Amino acid sequence: MKILILGGDGYLGWPTALHLSDGGHEVAVLDNFARRGYDFEMGVDSLVPIDTLQARIRAWRDLTGREIACYIGDLTDADFTCHVVREFGPDTIVHFAEQRAAPYSMVDRKHAVYTQVNNVVGTMNVLYAIAEINPDIHLVKLGTMGAYGEPNIDIEEGWLEIEHKGRKDRVLFPKRPGSFYHLSKVHDSHNIEFACRIWGIRATDLNQGIVYGQQTAETALDDRLATRYDYDAVFGTVLNRFVIQSVLGLPLTVYGNGSQVRGIIEIRDTVRCLQLACENPADRGEFRVFNQMTQSLSITQMAETIARVSPEKVSIDHLANPRVEEEGHHYNVVHSGLVDLGLDPHLLSDTLIESLFEITKRFADRVRPEAMVPTVDWRRSASPLGW
Repeated sequence: MKILILGGDGYLGWPTALHLSDGGHEVAVLDNFARRGYDFEMGVDSLVPIDTLQARIRAWRDLTGREIACYIGDLTDADFTCHVVREFGPDTIVHFAEQRAAPYSMVDRKHAVYTQVNNVVGTMNVLYAIAEINPDIHLVKLGTMGAYGEPNIDIEEGWLEIEHKGRKDRVLFPKRPGSFYHLSKVHDSHNIEFACRIWGIRATDLNQGIVYGQQTAETALDDRLATRYDYDAVFGTVLNRFVIQSVLGLPLTVYGNGSQVRGIIEIRDTVRCLQLACENPADRGEFRVFNQMTQSLSITQMAETIARVSPEKVSIDHLANPRVEEEGHHYNVVHSGLVDLGLDPHLLSDTLIESLFEITKRFADRVRPEAMVPTVDWRRSASPLGW
């Protein structure tokens, strides 16, 4: 099929593009390079050097003979969005193209508003482009497990059957997001569900857990195909940060008491999940939700797992939590939908961690340890003085 990947220059968008191209699909990527701009703003960079999008596309063509089309532009431009959808004519649109960091959205008012406008307006333009050009296009949208928060009931896959005063209904699972970024994902989900219900489009919402890892079978073919490996306190995911700290012999920094439980998923499983969602589309008018994660661990369990196999002897330090989140909460997530479609998960293992150690050692001279110190405080982000 023809698959358009929005945010195709990003950490997950790029390896997904390669994986789908390798699977025989005709792929196009779209990006506005905002993610690279955030690095300049924050004074950080991917631990693993990444080539330009154009150079990566050329390298993939040279290595495999497969072409990937490329569009440069911004989804908040409705005319541009419609032009790309009309010109490429996709069967499926995979939507990664959003500001995806909770800390970035909590820096101050400016960053919160930017995150909401960029994410919500961009998705709205995509929905209108689908409705106006071809309502049969399947939208596969990357959401986040963080949108659920820490409810005191089991987390179902998107929908909840309720009984109230003798009557029953099926409603979207109530969400309690933990940042303005996560709130933008909630708005996306409601807007997409509305478009499915009113316009009859088809959509799959993938509520993804914390992603770790840096290589897929396709990106490992050549250094020119490498994807990002973020470790800083704004865009770096917690497991990647722990791995880098352990290689450098630094304490693993756990926020709060570390009892917060999170869903996690390895990058190879992420690209496989996207493939399964694309090749098994939702029905017309269906808003389908999958919880895209493979296991749950507390932050302390993640740190202890990394410390156990660390090449250096490391301690675990507890920092004051800059976020506002529950500790010691209930967390039980249903995540069977993608397994039913054929996902064979990679669980966190010593072998996998050791492979991350090798990647980290190779580029350890690029680490800026000060970038791993949290500087964004959820409580201060509302300060009238700003930053």
